[in-house]
Amino acid sequence: NKGPWDRRFHYEPFMGEWPHPAGANYYPTDLTDAEKARIADHANGLDGLFTMVRRDASGGLVAVPYSRYFAVELGRAASLMREAAALTGNVSLKAFLESRAAAFLSDDYYESDLLWMDLDSTVEITVGPYETYEDGLFGYKAAFEAFVTVTDPVESQRLAKFKDELPWLESQIPMDDRHKNPNRGSESPIRVVDEVYSAGDTRAGVQTIAFNLPNDERVREAKGSKKVLLRNVMKAKFDQILVPIAQVVVADDQLGDLTAESFFLHTLWHEMSHGLGPGNIKVDGRDTEVRLELKDTYSTMEEAKADAMGEWDIFMLTRAGRGYFPEAIFRQQAATYLAGIFRSVRFGIGEAHGKANAIQFNYLVRKGAILHDAQTGKFRMNVAVFEQAIADLVGEICTIQAEGDYAASQAFIKRYGDMPEVLAEALAKLDHIPVDIAPVFPRWDNR
Repeated sequence: NKGPWDRRFHYEPFMGEWPHPAGANYYPTDLTDAEKARIADHANGLDGLFTMVRRDASGGLVAVPYSRYFAVELGRAASLMREAAALTGNVSLKAFLESRAAAFLSDDYYESDLLWMDLDSTVEITVGPYETYEDGLFGYKAAFEAFVTVTDPVESQRLAKFKDELPWLESQIPMDDRHKNPNRGSESPIRVVDEVYSAGDTRAGVQTIAFNLPNDERVREAKGSKKVLLRNVMKAKFDQILVPIAQVVVADDQLGDLTAESFFLHTLWHEMSHGLGPGNIKVDGRDTEVRLELKDTYSTMEEAKADAMGEWDIFMLTRAGRGYFPEAIFRQQAATYLAGIFRSVRFGIGEAHGKANAIQFNYLVRKGAILHDAQTGKFRMNVAVFEQAIADLVGEICTIQAEGDYAASQAFIKRYGDMPEVLAEALAKLDHIPVDIAPVFPRWDNR
């Protein structure tokens, strides 16, 4: 949990009584409403990704760069990165490590992000401040994380063809054409890897099975984003968690459509979908980003979008006759996606991914795509309805994002993000199944 609060249960304290601060440690815990409004107006630099907000001697708010606030830790990290760079003969890895070391001391990650996109190494390193999930107050501040992985070049190459479809998929998103973004980069390399070590933000709570980085919209427009799929983590979750869940909650006649390949494909297209849809936008004539406008709702809406759009991508490509997937993909995706909702909701609806899956469940129930059999207590996907319902969900979320409509985002989450009784009852039947895996790195963790 990386702290005394249970991330599955709305950050309830399991040690002591100190309530979890929504802004983590990024902001003073005594912010007034006026100060919150000041941070949110984007005009004073307090919303920077790589700054801590603190009080000065007079009690006013100031932004302290990570490089200064964490000077000791980042100085040590930069030294180790340069040491690693000296040890590798891979030119692209060496360049990235040296550039990222410099970024730790300057807070300018742009050049090293570009080099990370071009990384061509069996050892795939991801390290730095990236995700903003921890900042539950505004969603502005990035947390440090690290992955050390080994790439499977054959499997990565098998999937490389998918990146060429991104411009076409962007043009097909079910929203007004004026909201579409044809300028996002489509280079988007894909890496299938095995995780050797992880640390920092990604080790807190639920373990990720894939990621799509960097989040810098300047990099995304120049080069797209890289999709990294953690194959060994994904396999462990499918075998130990998803299959047992499906056996309890999915209708018996749809169990045969549950496949590891469908789980893998949806995870891939979930990550691809983070690079599709609104990013840089205009609101009231201002150039801004979806992340900044949707604030604390951004992570939940973005995860719901990526989940739904991952299915939509697969269906659109199949209907267009691209020949990537068999006709059975509609049934296979439906059954696997349904089991996946139950897997992810168990992370807790106080967490972005968990709440995003509650939104999908409630939305699809109301559309008649998910059906519940009260007699057996199991659920089934109405495959014929599912395809259109998922397109509708993609369109609604993308439109809210494109318009930077914070109030609409809040209302959408309030409408669909609760825990209905039928879902809670189903989850209660899964108590004997692990919620997540806990990676153990015995070679490194005890040093």
